[in-house]
Amino acid sequence: MGLTGLGIFHTAIGVAALAAAGTSFVRFGKIDMMQISGKIYFYTTAITAVTALGISKSGSFNAGHIFSIFILLLVLAAFWLSNRRKHSGKETYVEIFLLSLSFFLSLIPTVNETFTRIPLRHPLAKSAADPVIAKTLLVLLIVFISGSVYQYRKTKKSDQNK
Repeated sequence: MGLTGLGIFHTAIGVAALAAAGTSFVRFGKIDMMQISGKIYFYTTAITAVTALGISKSGSFNAGHIFSIFILLLVLAAFWLSNRRKHSGKETYVEIFLLSLSFFLSLIPTVNETFTRIPLRHPLAKSAADPVIAKTLLVLLIVFISGSVYQYRKTKKSDQNK
């Protein structure tokens, strides 16, 4: 696989972030920054985004670094909103969207790296341009859009019941 020590650490923390997000989605229908799984998602995503800045296949600044910076900004903005809101209002919707978008965007390099590396001797994809990656990302985009609509409706319903 050819991962450096930083690459291994980055991957492990990134997997923890995805697991925390998945746990939060299943338990709460969203990444909830008020819950431990949401807090774990925030911190591990921030660490993953920062460590990604030290990783480069090309040896220079690239699109992956831009993704990392953008994801870091998304989770920082969501963190700021979660600390300032009163558990309702427009800030809640924006926070939920920012966290979901950060999760979706995290999946783009995850799918690319996973599919071009695994299985070890015969990876699923030869390059980032492989159709299997594009099709997988399309499915994930549809899930992201559907999930965003679901979260919006669930939050709106919850706000109406208060």
